Amino acid sequence: MIRVSNSALLIAVLALALSCGEAAIAPNAAGANSASLDETDETPPAPASALPNRTLLMTPNDPAMNETAPDVFRAKFETDKGSFIVEVHRDWAPIGADRFYNLTKAGFFDHIKFFRVIKGFMVQFGIHGDPDISRYWSRNTLQDDPVKQSNRRGTITYAKTGQPNSRSTQFFINFADNANLDAQGFAPFGKVVEGMDVVDNLNGEYGGAPSSYQGEITQQGNAFLDKNYPKLDSITSARLVN
Repeated sequence: MIRVSNSALLIAVLALALSCGEAAIAPNAAGANSASLDETDETPPAPASALPNRTLLMTPNDPAMNETAPDVFRAKFETDKGSFIVEVHRDWAPIGADRFYNLTKAGFFDHIKFFRVIKGFMVQFGIHGDPDISRYWSRNTLQDDPVKQSNRRGTITYAKTGQPNSRSTQFFINFADNANLDAQGFAPFGKVVEGMDVVDNLNGEYGGAPSSYQGEITQQGNAFLDKNYPKLDSITSARLVN
């Protein structure tokens, strides 16, 4: 009988790419809770008119979406559970920092869901709630940054598949010290400096189950999540702050 250590199994599972090539990190199998897909839709998605820069968000190659970020900047996230602030250090991962800066500046994160919340591991977000916007970004991938910082508790990192240069617009915040992700190329570019208690309190009752439907989330946006996982927490807005 071949014996596989728990750490080797976790590394193998983390390397798996999920559906449709979407950027993702795979959870520990114990965190992938099952969930019904026949719940009623009680929360309608935010109207497209609520997005401040919808046209710009549909043109990823526009120069306004590709500006160089400041050396250090902060983004404040307002959520259903309260607010938290992410501080980004461009020298940690400049390519990733630049995209995060431009997405935040354009209001990309408004009204999107924390669709994967695995307590003791990480919380993931970044598939846009408007499928017309999401389809422009899901294949607009970035070159990898070298890993200069460890995936410590509170750090924010791009999710990705097991393939090189597969980062797009999905991110995760580490609930714990996940140094095992460092060798797999997950490069933190910032950290939560205020409100980590808010991040800790995001609803995790669905675990990793919604992430099994990344294709559907990309194609249907918040309408799919609101119908099938109505208790997910959302980002109300995210803006650059001093």
